[in-house]
Amino acid sequence: MRFLLVDQITEWGSGRRIMGIKNVAMSEDFLEFHFPKNPIMPGILLVEGLAQLAGWLEAESSGFENWVLMDEVKKCYFYGFVFPGDQVVLEVQALDETEGETKTYRGIGMVAGKKKIRAEFGARVIRLSEIEAIEDRRYFFRILTRESEL
Repeated sequence: MRFLLVDQITEWGSGRRIMGIKNVAMSEDFLEFHFPKNPIMPGILLVEGLAQLAGWLEAESSGFENWVLMDEVKKCYFYGFVFPGDQVVLEVQALDETEGETKTYRGIGMVAGKKKIRAEFGARVIRLSEIEAIEDRRYFFRILTRESEL
């Protein structure tokens, strides 16, 4: 993954809901060009952050057997910009809608209590072992949830 867009996982309820944080640092590569002398986090990277959080929810819920890859954005609304120095609180909920191997999620991102993004998306369930070593993902989850102090 080029951009890891979840810096900490703060809450999770197996199979239903997960919350995390993305800290936007001025040193982020994408801010150099989006936009010159007016850096804002690209909206599509906020969507990707929600998708990555959905992946962590699926992994934890399946005993690290599965992951999800977003394949459809059903709805997406932006409510303002995310700037360097902002801390985005992300929340993803699994909806009851499933079609075959595709699950539907709803996500929201907020900065200082103000909504910045709301999205609903579909994601295809895949075997985690197809894309990464399961033990590596478990280890990284422990770091993100602060279950393991380094």
